[in-house]
Amino acid sequence: MQKHKKSKLRLLHQYYKYTGFYRFIWENTKKALLPILLFIAVLLFINYRVMSINDMLLYITNNLSDTLIFTVFLISESFLGLLPPDIFIAWTKNSESPLLYLTFLAFLSFSGGVFSYYFGRTLLLIPKINNYLEGRMTKHIQNMQKWGGLLIAVGALLPLPFAMACLAAGMIRFSERYFFLFASLRFLRFVIYGYAIYSALS
Repeated sequence: MQKHKKSKLRLLHQYYKYTGFYRFIWENTKKALLPILLFIAVLLFINYRVMSINDMLLYITNNLSDTLIFTVFLISESFLGLLPPDIFIAWTKNSESPLLYLTFLAFLSFSGGVFSYYFGRTLLLIPKINNYLEGRMTKHIQNMQKWGGLLIAVGALLPLPFAMACLAAGMIRFSERYFFLFASLRFLRFVIYGYAIYSALS
């Protein structure tokens, strides 16, 4: 039984290697590193030249409503994930209930992915829009067809476009059951990043 399991894992490894999955992860991680490094550099510049990060986050907390911040985050997570979730995770540290806010943030991020998934399924009913997006998202759709749930899991955990993976999953009618299973890893990302960011800001 153990030998059969190892053989199956070896076959999966060969499949992902042959189809370029590992190369895809590496290339996209490298692309994501530059914006992340620039973001960190800007934060460090602000922290040492303008005002401390904690003071800045406190200013945001005191001058912007929680509802506005949560709304902006939900919109971002539902449409291509234009804003880094890390900014919002850092913001929760200075909130009234950091862990509660962080949990709600994770739920909104997950909900944004769910919205993208069902939006993708809905687009199938509108031929013109579906054809347009299929042309624009050919690579994403092809990758989803090759790697399925693993691509959703990677998008949920790593600094890769989670919303795009969810949209592509919806457009190929990826199984709802397995979509929710893999997309739920988004909560784990917020636990890990939350711990790291809270520790850094302590």
